[in-house]
Amino acid sequence: MLPVVVIIGRPNVGKSTLFNRLTGKPIAIVHDAPGVTRDRREGQASLGPLRFMLIDTAGLESVETKKGADPIQQKMRTQTERAMQNADVVLFVIDGREGVTHEDEAFSRFLHKRGVNVLPVINKCEGKTQDDVVLEMESMGFGSPVAISAEHNDGMMDLYEALQPFVPEVELADDDVEAPAEIDVDVEKKTKDQTVRIAVIGRPNAGKSTFLNALLGEERLITSPIAGTTRDAVYIRWNYKNTPVLLTDTAGFRRKAKVQETLEKMSVEDGLRALQFSNVVVLMVDATQPLDHQDLSLGDKITQEGRGIVVAVNKWDLVENPSQKLNEIREKLEESLPQAGKVPMITLSALRAKNVEKVMDAVLEVYKHWNNRIPTAKLNLWLREATDYHTPPMVSGRRLKLRYMTQTKRRPPTFVLFVSQKKDFPQDYVRYLQQSLRAYFELDGVPLRFLLRKAKNPFSD
Repeated sequence: MLPVVVIIGRPNVGKSTLFNRLTGKPIAIVHDAPGVTRDRREGQASLGPLRFMLIDTAGLESVETKKGADPIQQKMRTQTERAMQNADVVLFVIDGREGVTHEDEAFSRFLHKRGVNVLPVINKCEGKTQDDVVLEMESMGFGSPVAISAEHNDGMMDLYEALQPFVPEVELADDDVEAPAEIDVDVEKKTKDQTVRIAVIGRPNAGKSTFLNALLGEERLITSPIAGTTRDAVYIRWNYKNTPVLLTDTAGFRRKAKVQETLEKMSVEDGLRALQFSNVVVLMVDATQPLDHQDLSLGDKITQEGRGIVVAVNKWDLVENPSQKLNEIREKLEESLPQAGKVPMITLSALRAKNVEKVMDAVLEVYKHWNNRIPTAKLNLWLREATDYHTPPMVSGRRLKLRYMTQTKRRPPTFVLFVSQKKDFPQDYVRYLQQSLRAYFELDGVPLRFLLRKAKNPFSD
């Protein structure tokens, strides 16, 4: 179990920049606008020989409880308190350019009441520290502060020395050091990690965060009727039926024409990155809204990226004609996403926590096939049956011959078909083979890659 380090402070003091610096990758969105981070983010971090779990928290405008306060701010405060419950140490960050503010003093009182270990940090120092700022922070009663510049990587040795009493050093072989949880992107080459990476995407207010909260059995993510509540992609390590999974909540996707603000564009890019780094994607749709172009466009993006797909139809308890609605959605999906076959579709109510585990069961089933390799002997047995049932067509007066087939890759399954003639090979026959293969090996929800190769004639020489 890694030690837990929590970053806390008011908006725009550089918490997310420090988080990105210590985790080694630009995981958290960094923007000049205050309050960008809302949900707490976790990642495995390192500083020299120190290894720890790092948690980035929301930039709260106020940590004091007030009647009539903004509901989202209240939920952000709750998330921050939960993050601190298991903290070995809290990095209390202030802005060295602005000095100690009234909000910083409020955070100081908040931390003293919690009785946690606090390491004061002055960020944005860029090689120089104002003595008055140091004295002001020392007067808060947490000891001598560490001056750093997270953006420019200054002061990291001082931070390392200050963290040593709270985070024991560990000597690990290179193979034992795990990369930050959110950024292990090589899903093709990494074989030791059996974690199933699952991204949940969809339009705003489809119920993505509510679904994940219901699945986890806790208010891990901030939810609100207001569109755009989730901004960063939030990664959560979890175990489901003895299977390690990495769940990813993402910001709602709107049509490009409607995405104008820089912050929203960054949120969308963050969500797309989460999609690309996942194994299986849950496309969350709102059953009370028509399945529109944006939903189908996201589905197409998932299959184009070669990810497995499960469609979760949320708010099903509000549908008046379930049978008709189900048929409408299924027809649109099969028409728009033929490359994924009959996409697994689960109806649920995230708010009532109904059928949420069925979504996970479908995800693991899709992952099993997405990650599987079919033996060549079985492939060619199927190929003989498929060509016997539907004889290959004639091309340029000669009947095509399908010599043999092999699977060259997994994740997604990629097949090479060796044929007598590659040029002008009819695409409709390729589609027939794909559909037949999918049905034979039960590969619904899994995009398939088909490559044609011209088989050499052994008598040509």
